[in-house]
Amino acid sequence: MNLPNKLTLLRIALIPLCLLLWALKLPIPAAAVFALAAVTDFFDGYIARKQNIVTVFGKFADPVADKVLVLTAMVFLCADARIPAWAVSIVAARELLVDGLRLVAAGKGNVIAAGWLGKIKTNLQYFCVIAAMVLPQGHWLTFTLTVLMAAMTLLSGWQYVWGHREIFKNGGK
Repeated sequence: MNLPNKLTLLRIALIPLCLLLWALKLPIPAAAVFALAAVTDFFDGYIARKQNIVTVFGKFADPVADKVLVLTAMVFLCADARIPAWAVSIVAARELLVDGLRLVAAGKGNVIAAGWLGKIKTNLQYFCVIAAMVLPQGHWLTFTLTVLMAAMTLLSGWQYVWGHREIFKNGGK
């Protein structure tokens, strides 16, 4: 197993630790673990591309790890009224829609790579979660990041659907 794939697995392994720290009311350590997990997202992709060691496992596991990291943290934060349910719903709906689109495309032998709006979306999600963890509940910066993150989530979802609308032609055949 190469280093990028190990970093992806590390990101997944850090999720329960982050959530445990949050549940124990240790927001700064929880945010630090979340930030470390988020940083692995950058490095796994960077190293894989730089060293030309992109794998099928990495193409699948990396975006799944990102989504599980963000959504589990957001659900915990929503339960503590630190991120609104409408924002978590937007993120979950977009991720399901884009993953469904990717599955249909894969069934046709096409791979839909992550675009720049999706990368910006993911980073805004990371910053939003960290802000919600470390800032006081209802802080203006968390609210601002939540609105920006939700808008970018919608925009990047639209980009994927519109950019790959040919998949839906002829009933998806």
